Amino acid sequence: MKIIFAGTPDFAVPTLRALVNSTHDVCAVYTQPDRPAGRGRKLSASPIKQLAQAHDIPVYQPENFKQPESLAQLASLNADLMVVIAYGLILPQAVLDSPQLGCINVHGSLLPRWRGAAPIHRALMAGDSKTGITIMKVAKKLDAGDMLLKIECPIGANDTSGSLHDILAQIGADGLIQVVEQFQQGSVTAEVQDESLVTYAHKLEKHEAVLDWQDSAIELDRKIRGLNPWPVAQTLFKGEVLRVWNCVLTDKTSDLPPGTLNCSEHALDVATGAGVVRLLEVQLPGGKRIAGKDFLNAYPADGARLGV
Repeated sequence: MKIIFAGTPDFAVPTLRALVNSTHDVCAVYTQPDRPAGRGRKLSASPIKQLAQAHDIPVYQPENFKQPESLAQLASLNADLMVVIAYGLILPQAVLDSPQLGCINVHGSLLPRWRGAAPIHRALMAGDSKTGITIMKVAKKLDAGDMLLKIECPIGANDTSGSLHDILAQIGADGLIQVVEQFQQGSVTAEVQDESLVTYAHKLEKHEAVLDWQDSAIELDRKIRGLNPWPVAQTLFKGEVLRVWNCVLTDKTSDLPPGTLNCSEHALDVATGAGVVRLLEVQLPGGKRIAGKDFLNAYPADGARLGV
């Protein structure tokens, strides 16, 4: 099959790589325009552009599809199918209608749960026991298209958004190849989403990173793991921002005020609104990420109150 691929970040890379290594023809890649990145703010190509160029696949980077020439270019490719994954543009109906078999999308949740921008993070922060990927037809309404394939993935007690991102990216690649084969064989089936079960994974905001120690240890554990690797959970330690990269639940209880550090076991144990959470990896401004026990070797912390 002749396929157009549209994607931008790392999450889309395994899927494009799988298509390149398949028997199908990736005739073009669409990705976001190069953006300034790093300390020097130099223009940087997206991971998808870099992979496409490595395989000599033509790359197109329109700001949008409002210009007639952008639509004409897409139509001239005469593709059978368009695969979209984390592209970063809302596609107009003219784009969706251009490929003979339409457009399909790889989404990082078990739809209709967690439509939207941050499905992996929200699943973790909500305490879901499982997540997965859904491959669906692209519809005008956000993540509302008919579902072609769903693959589940359990959420482990130590998973972070970063670890789940990598797992789901590969699951999505494997699932996409299955669906493309079904299109080729004419055996694809679609399931309408149940609108009564819809939840939205709103984009993460930086202000959400602040930890409230009045919350329970369970809620804080979910939040810390859900915000790793971005924007990273944070609190105050003696007036300085302390980033909390990782933690683990304990079976302890505490009568100390929420946010109080109890380091009796040479560990960064923090009293919460209900239970005690142990901080495994933290970071002060200008410093490196370090283990909790190493932090204690460098800073007197026992009895200190976080968040004030």
